[in-house]
Amino acid sequence: MAIRMITSRLSHSSSSSLAYLFQGRNSRVATTAALRYTTAAPIAQDPIKPSVNVEYTKLFINGQFVDSTSGKTFPTLDPRTGEVIAHVAEGDVEDINRAVVAARNAFDEGPWPKMSAYERSKVLFRIADLIEKHNDEVATLETWDSGKLYQQVATIEIPMIVRILRYYAGWADKIHGLTVPADGPYHVQTLHEPIGVVGQIIPWNFPLLMFAWKIGPALACGNTVVLKTAEQTPLSALYVSKLLQEAGLPEGVLNVISGFGPTAGAALCSHMDVDKLAFTGSTDTGKTIMSLASNSNLKPVTLELGGKSPFIVCEDADVDQAVELAHFALFFNQGQCCCAGSRTYVHESIYDEFVEKAKARALKRTVGDPFESGNEQGPQISSEQFEKVLKYIRSGIESGATLETGGNRLGTRGYYIKPTVFSNVEDDMLIATDEIFGPVQSILKFKDLDEVIRRANATKYGLAAGVFTKNIDTANTFMRALRVGTIWINCFDTFDAAIPFGGYKMSGQGREKGEYSLKQYLQVKAVVTSLKNPAWL
Repeated sequence: MAIRMITSRLSHSSSSSLAYLFQGRNSRVATTAALRYTTAAPIAQDPIKPSVNVEYTKLFINGQFVDSTSGKTFPTLDPRTGEVIAHVAEGDVEDINRAVVAARNAFDEGPWPKMSAYERSKVLFRIADLIEKHNDEVATLETWDSGKLYQQVATIEIPMIVRILRYYAGWADKIHGLTVPADGPYHVQTLHEPIGVVGQIIPWNFPLLMFAWKIGPALACGNTVVLKTAEQTPLSALYVSKLLQEAGLPEGVLNVISGFGPTAGAALCSHMDVDKLAFTGSTDTGKTIMSLASNSNLKPVTLELGGKSPFIVCEDADVDQAVELAHFALFFNQGQCCCAGSRTYVHESIYDEFVEKAKARALKRTVGDPFESGNEQGPQISSEQFEKVLKYIRSGIESGATLETGGNRLGTRGYYIKPTVFSNVEDDMLIATDEIFGPVQSILKFKDLDEVIRRANATKYGLAAGVFTKNIDTANTFMRALRVGTIWINCFDTFDAAIPFGGYKMSGQGREKGEYSLKQYLQVKAVVTSLKNPAWL
């Protein structure tokens, strides 16, 4: 999931996007761009050594760091090299049970849900303050574990994490029910109550950002949480767990388990004492989670799943600007974004010009160590994802799309892939239907508005879309016609703590962020009291 943070460190205008962060470097790195793309020089050298030590590798249960019950650990790897960073405790069924018991006790008997909403807000503010204070350490761990750019994490993602937590801290004492008029002598009110113990599972592409998206509204509403990290990226959440203690979060309110989906994840989803689930990840895994939830205690589920988002470039577009924005929409975060603009539809009148310029922009993209200033792209997350992306590239070639540039790995070490651009892509090709989750841009041609709307909607996904046009009538037509949860017009990946995010169709259910997400973590109770001789009704 890509993210844009409006902050004075990046921009003075709310209309800018993450593209601002990268465009400013182009002139400075232009002289070395071709070298970095066509050779393995920046990748073959020894990777930059991170400036932090990995101190927290155990499970965080009931306010303490503990070993897994089995004593098992698993390695978390550096995507730059494939080498082991650290061995992390491997949570399993018994560890999920321990964490759920801790969360249940904290909800039923602990101070958290009984604490005033204002006091809860102060704890959330302190958590945000501590993450901001430890920005550099957290950013280094996140980059080391995930391969994403250090500058991206330190100057965009962590400020957004802090903003999200402060946003929900502000909401904590503004959650309330209503007084409802009813026929007859009755006083009717609604209470908005926390659901209870919430199970949350976060992905590897934006580990700590999704951590904040999940825990912010859940804790603001007074729930307790058991959160499972992605097995590829456990380190940042475990580090932040230390900060929870320092912030004064009561024991058992938030428990963090590192482990694997078929074991720890399945146990969390099936647990009879978990009252609600929230998951971000693939659509196939989302289906499994819904099945486990329904087959246990019918717990409600919020899902933010996959996407195959169209990015539509109309005939009136400024081609240079459209090329840059489309490039950003796809390649940001190594293409590992659920809402990536991975189907680039371009009007036939400007198609050839767009393709040539998109190819040239991809060739300029600097790929290398994510800790090195000036690089725009790091490695894919894992060997599995690396091979998956290369498989889709081979599929694109075999199905008859034109490979304009890229198409294979960069260097011989780590999981780096050359920025890849395909033209002459057809709607039924796998590169146009499947979520690749990598640096592969597919450019398709369209003739008119009705045609591209029909084609853009002809997918099982409905997460997001981008539209690039100067015509307000055209923009308004797309705004209502595209069946997606978010539409960006002349921008992309514009996010804010207050803007809801989620999908139509098989891209999920429910919404993250904003006021809408609070509803996912609350129960509504109606209370009806008989009135004797009321003065008024």
